[in-house]
Amino acid sequence: MAGDPQPVRPSALLSVTDGIFLTVGMIIGALIFKAPSTVAGATSGPLEFLLAWLFGGVVSLCGALVYAELAARHPDTGGEYVFLTQGFGRGVAFLFAWSRMTVIQTGAIAAVAFVFGDYASEIMSLGKNSSAIWAAISVAALTLLNLAGTLESKLTQKIMETALVGGLVLFSIAALLAGGAPPGPSGGSTGGGSFGFAMIFVLLAYGGWNEAAYLAGEIPGSARAMMRILVVGVVAVTALYLLVNLGYLAVLGHSGVRDSKAVAADAMRAIAGGKGAVLVALMVCVSILTTINAALFTGARTSYAFGRDFPLFAWLGAWRAAGSTPANALLLQGAITLGLVGAGAATPDGFNAMVAYTAPVFWTFFLLTGLTVFRNRSAPTAFRVPLYPTIPIAFCLSCVYMLYSSIDYVRNPDYGPRFGYAVVAGLFVMALGIPLYFKSR
Repeated sequence: MAGDPQPVRPSALLSVTDGIFLTVGMIIGALIFKAPSTVAGATSGPLEFLLAWLFGGVVSLCGALVYAELAARHPDTGGEYVFLTQGFGRGVAFLFAWSRMTVIQTGAIAAVAFVFGDYASEIMSLGKNSSAIWAAISVAALTLLNLAGTLESKLTQKIMETALVGGLVLFSIAALLAGGAPPGPSGGSTGGGSFGFAMIFVLLAYGGWNEAAYLAGEIPGSARAMMRILVVGVVAVTALYLLVNLGYLAVLGHSGVRDSKAVAADAMRAIAGGKGAVLVALMVCVSILTTINAALFTGARTSYAFGRDFPLFAWLGAWRAAGSTPANALLLQGAITLGLVGAGAATPDGFNAMVAYTAPVFWTFFLLTGLTVFRNRSAPTAFRVPLYPTIPIAFCLSCVYMLYSSIDYVRNPDYGPRFGYAVVAGLFVMALGIPLYFKSR
């Protein structure tokens, strides 16, 4: 042989449309069916309620523009890992990749999988631990799908997401036409008036748009393409969220949304009767599956980039030619996520435990990634953030606020005693990456 075979690299198999589908799928998840009640309870009326959702879209759009410039500067598979390497060096990037692999991405997938388990159990219960069993089934099945190949995964994503968006649009139109919102209460406050608390849940519902950055190495002409993917994806979800919440308000009113424990089911029940609850459960399940699939798809790309750069994890940097997929990274990601599902099953609420486990670590690195846009900005790039530095500063300040909120929320007397240990566990696992970095050197 003339020399060693060249390593297999990611193929440019994704189009701008594929990227938009993956981005929308990552954002739209279970929280659009859960968060509106909490947001309504923290706002004073329908106008403030809708403004919270609009403001969440604006903040996310600021972040999308920041990420678009970073992706244009560094058009490679790996997303934040690549950005942090260039901005703050290999040590910070190593700690991020380790945290994403063991806390951030895997914890987020496990959290969403528990919500899938809850709704799937409404359709068909699998016994005492039905929620955890359905969660594990969803993670295992979609990991195997991603192992089959990039083309198979993106096709499934398009099918599920088209069904989801179509269902949400039809639901919203039916709700707006049906109307019937009860009049406001005859006295007392209609909401908590805590706009900042409302934004915690709004921004959680918008979370996931950053995942598009992990596809930069697999999209032709990625400099401008990533800008279109991020901006179009965020704007599309903002419009959809506003439409859905207008539907909730039309049927239930602000106080009805506030008092509902399952706002989508209650709205559908008011429109179509008891059978509507089953339809909502099916729609929620499809929504969550698109989120899990997109998260598995993008999460393994960080571990792949991680393995390329550090010999200690070199086996993760193998790209399988058959199917054009990071097979080893997908398998490890699936195994860790299943372990977290098992740990969450032993807690009072697996979803909340996983949110507490991931949130502080996630917002720490989100802030650091936002700060990298201010570094090495003299290099030429195909896209720059408009209104610099106003938009990047606004994004970073929102990250600071969310980092504070993710820690302060645990001090809540109803939440902290049950899930404070999960926050400590997430930070501890993140800290384990420090000695591993020095060993890897």
